[in-house]
Amino acid sequence: MNRSEFIIVTAAVLFVAFLLGWFASWIIHRVTRVTQSEMGELDTMAQALHEAEETRDQAITYMQQREAELSNQLSQTEAELQATMDGLRDARQEAEELRVYIEQNREST
Repeated sequence: MNRSEFIIVTAAVLFVAFLLGWFASWIIHRVTRVTQSEMGELDTMAQALHEAEETRDQAITYMQQREAELSNQLSQTEAELQATMDGLRDARQEAEELRVYIEQNREST
């Protein structure tokens, strides 16, 4: 094989490699191309996702407001309970003092 034949064979091999690469690129492009119907479906899915996110955000806001209301109610109820317990404690102490006072008066008379 002389120099000219080697150059021609190398050129042919490189040309065939180029053609195979171009063909593979064309096949990949055809397979991965997004069709118009798929774009419509993607738009529909994006709209549904957006609406779901808005609904989620509204639900989170509602839950935070409700949690704040319930926390406020709980703190008010706890304050009322504490006041009631203090009143009951005072009433028991007063009742005990009256009982002692009455017993002392009975013993005196």
